[in-house]
Amino acid sequence: MVGAGLAGLTCAGELRSEGWDVVVLEAGDGVGGRIRTERVDGFTVDRGFQVLNTAYPALRRAVDLAALDLRRLPRGARIRRRGVLADVPHPLATPTAPMRAAGSRAADLRGKLALARYAAGLVVSPADRVKHRPDVAASAAWAEQFPPSLVDDVLVPFMSGVVLEQEITTSRVFTDLMMRMFARGASAVPAGGMQALPEALASDLPAGSVRLESPVGEVAADGVVLTDGTVVDARAVVVATDAGTAHALLPALGTPPAWRGVTTYYFAADPWPGLDGVLTLDADGSGVTNSLVLSASAPEYSTDGRALVATSVLHDGVGPALPADLARKVAAQLHEAPADDWELVATREVPAALPAMTAPHPLRKPVRMPEEGVWVAGDHRDTSSIQGAIVSGRRAAHSVARALAQR
Repeated sequence: MVGAGLAGLTCAGELRSEGWDVVVLEAGDGVGGRIRTERVDGFTVDRGFQVLNTAYPALRRAVDLAALDLRRLPRGARIRRRGVLADVPHPLATPTAPMRAAGSRAADLRGKLALARYAAGLVVSPADRVKHRPDVAASAAWAEQFPPSLVDDVLVPFMSGVVLEQEITTSRVFTDLMMRMFARGASAVPAGGMQALPEALASDLPAGSVRLESPVGEVAADGVVLTDGTVVDARAVVVATDAGTAHALLPALGTPPAWRGVTTYYFAADPWPGLDGVLTLDADGSGVTNSLVLSASAPEYSTDGRALVATSVLHDGVGPALPADLARKVAAQLHEAPADDWELVATREVPAALPAMTAPHPLRKPVRMPEEGVWVAGDHRDTSSIQGAIVSGRRAAHSVARALAQR
């Protein structure tokens, strides 16, 4: 197994459960791939603002969610439009949420009704039915379904933080599936940080199965060669790396997908009146995609009583669209907080955060490469999400197990 991200660890765990010995070779100094967590001056800092959704079917099968000690974020969002903040309550969050949603200033009555029909239709529709819809850019699909104000003021600001692009050329099928997950589940973070998820997957493997700081330079059907020349023999090889590394190791995969980049600034601030953990979005074009007081929902993310604020900005092709000092001012406005005492704790630039899923996007790409005699897994083989990474790992494991059994 090449790569100890979610796909690689899932694949290794599935193969181990079927009785096969596995070795996972990871170039980095820890498991998780793009999901990593660090401790910085008493704060828990993830590699970019990341959450998991409790409605992901693959996630529930892969790990014990209770063991992750999850801290759920408030359902719903808050949006700034034309300088005014408006709450968008999740209609299933509380018994009174439907009434509060009806009174929200985030959209007019026509927009609220259209959004309610959209969300309700996704909740009751089987996932397979959603997957077989005609696939076009989500922005094009929304333009035919919704009033322009709802698209510009609610849907684009919300989804841009999910797919990491402003134009929302992303597959309409994928965005519908994600909206379905948001409607059915809750966003959460483990109390110990997002890396708790890959660590939970790794903990099911025998000791010594994961070899860190072991970068692979070449792959073949019967083994791999590390960059230091070490040869590791194998009966089957799975390349479960990010898209760029996978395509470099396996040129037959063709042109790699484009990357979507994001930078998250982590600020520490003294608590202020009215502080809460609602995800706050900006529809006014400031450059800030979203901002969240993580410690409001996960107090363990801060050890000194200050609030930890994660503020994300998209990349514009060169780097973050907004520097830290301007992002701090915008975030303070979004949270209606004084900005004088905000301290920049960490900056996490992730230029290769998500593989692009421009429509039309195949939800399943082959995991077996017969001519090369190897397998490939990762979110770039399914969907750019935690769900997609885990599913691809499971698909690769089942394919490998069948092939080994036939031999």
